[in-house]
Amino acid sequence: MTGFSTKSIHGHEHKDAYGSHIPPIYTSVVYEYIDYEIGEAIVNDRGNFVRYGREENPTTRALERIVAKLEDTDDALAFNSGMSSISTLFIWWLKPGDKVIVPMEVYSSTLSLLNNLASKLGVKIVKVWPSAEAIVESIDKETSMVFLEAMTNPTNKVIDLDYISKCIDNERILLAVDNTFTTPVILKPIKYKARLVIHSMTKYFSGHNDVVGGVIAGRKDDIKTLWDWRRMLGGILQPFESYMIMRGIKTLELRFEKHSLNAKAVAEYLADHSKIEEVLYPGLPSNPYHDIAKKIFEKPLYGGVVSFKIKGSYNDAVNFMKKLKLIKRCPSLGGTESMAVLPVKAGSMFLEQEDREKLGITENLVRLSVGLEDPEDIIEDLSQALNF
Repeated sequence: MTGFSTKSIHGHEHKDAYGSHIPPIYTSVVYEYIDYEIGEAIVNDRGNFVRYGREENPTTRALERIVAKLEDTDDALAFNSGMSSISTLFIWWLKPGDKVIVPMEVYSSTLSLLNNLASKLGVKIVKVWPSAEAIVESIDKETSMVFLEAMTNPTNKVIDLDYISKCIDNERILLAVDNTFTTPVILKPIKYKARLVIHSMTKYFSGHNDVVGGVIAGRKDDIKTLWDWRRMLGGILQPFESYMIMRGIKTLELRFEKHSLNAKAVAEYLADHSKIEEVLYPGLPSNPYHDIAKKIFEKPLYGGVVSFKIKGSYNDAVNFMKKLKLIKRCPSLGGTESMAVLPVKAGSMFLEQEDREKLGITENLVRLSVGLEDPEDIIEDLSQALNF
């Protein structure tokens, strides 16, 4: 089993007593002990007892096997949201006196969580410019973790993981990479010394705007310890959501290719539009991150998110948003429907204003998650909305 889509479809490795090739939804919370005196129950392939739903679930376990195969890691843990996976990671790893390096451009709830934990745990947070060079330059003997997004939200800066991999000691420093924007279709951070890979499965993995979930993939020993923290914190993904995400993952490669092709067509259209100040998409050869993306991405695909700046003020951007008809005005990304949002009022709202200005997250910036509609229809909607 070597092909990506084959792993997506068959990687669950479920064996069913009735011959079903679809892993069923196990809604049971409790599972019977084999030996009650010692608390022994059926053991799954991870070596854990399946006895209580907060610890293990057979449907969720099937999903985890698929994700581990797609990311080329030993194992994976599914959580009830992307933020649940990130918070469990931080609580597990960080201790007083640790130094965490994080690019100043990340999902702002991630940064808010880090800042709150820092004040409670005595952890030092060092924000740097989102580049491999700035990250490596900030690493010292106190550094315990580097947390980054492979492609940043919302301005699509691509961080050179190859450069970082040549400079980091990943036995001493935990390199954790959020791969949500890029997915394992085009990027496998484990090849660049990432110890853990994180996804909001709400996005491309699920792909249909109908499930919330998160996942961490990585080394067997790390996942084993994280499993115990998930057990204590209660963040396991529930079986119905696991089933839905498995269904979405089957078409991940096909969908991501279509998202990317549509996004490139949209980016090229916007790049030539008189009402657009700037297009931020690494698939454009003129983009400053194009060469880095070509180097580390496994396919000539650049994701489904196109960010761009409307010429004019915040009010002009708001007026553009109000005029959209086909494209939905809502947060999130990676779903079948095209969705637009103003980052200063959404995913970037908790970043410091000074940092937003440095990063180019301006009030006239629009983040567009390009969906699976016909590209001509997406462009037509953009065209009429830009007619002001």
